[in-house]
Amino acid sequence: MSPDQVKQILLDTKTIAVVGMSTRADRPSHDVPKYLKEHGYRIIPVNPNAQEILGEKAYPNLAAIPREIQIDTVQIFLRSEDVPPVVQDAIAIGAKVIWMQEGVRNEQAAVRAEEAGLRVIQDRCMRAAHRFFFAEPKK
Repeated sequence: MSPDQVKQILLDTKTIAVVGMSTRADRPSHDVPKYLKEHGYRIIPVNPNAQEILGEKAYPNLAAIPREIQIDTVQIFLRSEDVPPVVQDAIAIGAKVIWMQEGVRNEQAAVRAEEAGLRVIQDRCMRAAHRFFFAEPKK
């Protein structure tokens, strides 16, 4: 995916479902979504063991998110082998983008998502990409 395409995804995304979001502030799966929320994105935590994260109601899985909440991007903080069912759910809820965080890659799931019309980014940090394109220049 080209840099311009990645930038466009970041511009088009308003609501991010974060699958595998942690309640622990010392984890990237908490800190990265926190950064994104601070930069104007709506974060929907997906964690079956949490009721609320960062002041947002948490859901046990993507299918449990109310239909009136339009999910633009599904950000995945899971082991690579756990990605396929999340992609299936993302397709079912009408998400537009699958974003697998740094260290997460599943080619089979990526192909399935692309065949269903979703854009896919693998093994890339969404916070790092946002900072690259939109960070305020140092003075």
